[in-house]
Amino acid sequence: MLNASDSETRNSKRILIVRLSSMGDVIHALPAATALRQAFPDAVIGWLIEERWAELLCTLPTPRFGPRSPQRPLSDAVHAVNLKRWRSSLLASQTWERIAASLSDLRSAHYDVALDLQGAVRSAILARWSGAPVTYGAAKPRENPASLWYTRKVMTHGTHVVEQYCEIAEAFVGRHMGIPDAVLPCDPLADEHVMKRLRDHNLRDFVILNPGAGWGAKQWPAVRYGEVAKQLAQQDIRSIINFGPKEETLAKEAETASAGTAKAMSFSISELIALTRHAHLFIGGDTGPMHLAAALHIPVVALFGPTDPARNGPFATRSVVLRNSKSPTSLTHRHDPDPGLLEITVDQVVAAATQLLEKPRG
Repeated sequence: MLNASDSETRNSKRILIVRLSSMGDVIHALPAATALRQAFPDAVIGWLIEERWAELLCTLPTPRFGPRSPQRPLSDAVHAVNLKRWRSSLLASQTWERIAASLSDLRSAHYDVALDLQGAVRSAILARWSGAPVTYGAAKPRENPASLWYTRKVMTHGTHVVEQYCEIAEAFVGRHMGIPDAVLPCDPLADEHVMKRLRDHNLRDFVILNPGAGWGAKQWPAVRYGEVAKQLAQQDIRSIINFGPKEETLAKEAETASAGTAKAMSFSISELIALTRHAHLFIGGDTGPMHLAAALHIPVVALFGPTDPARNGPFATRSVVLRNSKSPTSLTHRHDPDPGLLEITVDQVVAAATQLLEKPRG
């Protein structure tokens, strides 16, 4: 591991974290950000993130700049960009005006050092465009050309991505710090809204089922989630089927298959954080809500197909990971269901859930 010089660390009063997306990956980066905050309690720490995921750092309508609070606990500044929208309208003058304004705001913060935890070419370029004279990143990033933009390259050795991100932070700090818990925003209004919805549906002891995933090969069949809900209902455990944008059809299939024992519900990010804190268990694939549950130390039954649970599995929580040997490790975004994932049965999932529910949360 490459360590920062004492003078470099001592003189860095303004630190930028670059982790643009997605939900699970931003959550994986939170322990590293927490470690930086613990090491530099008085430093200004900013975060460059996609607009869609900014609520993982700062609740709405909390200001994104200024003194920290439970609504924005880690970052003094949240710099949001909208790369997907920008790419779709590159010929519009308004798009270039927004890009220029966003980069101007970022550079005006005068960061001393940037840590690119994403390891993509776009994140590495943005880290350098921030104006920070020192840029840290993995020596072997996810996209190899990204390392061309780093002035400090860190050889990471951890298996899990959370460990790898913390190693980059430790290289800058210059000492081993361990892996702290992730710190997420607390929104009292979101919690109040969630509790009201739970009361309205007479939901108290519940598990969260999450049939959606980033792409088709990671999705266990939605109807099987409904069958899981029916069996859990026999143990007086109700189920909430969480769904996000464009996942309405999956949620409806699972709800119908549950025969009235599960309720499909959609939540904002702040509401999902609040809901998850009250859950007894989470069941789902390799997706953002699963990593949120793990970060909040909610027991997890994780259903894995093509992605590697050693690198991306539930971290630092009680969990049972189900993965069939027929699942080849691949990050290719295939739509067709993974054959190994289809081999995981409803009975296996219910047995894993029962095992975790029998032991009270510590």
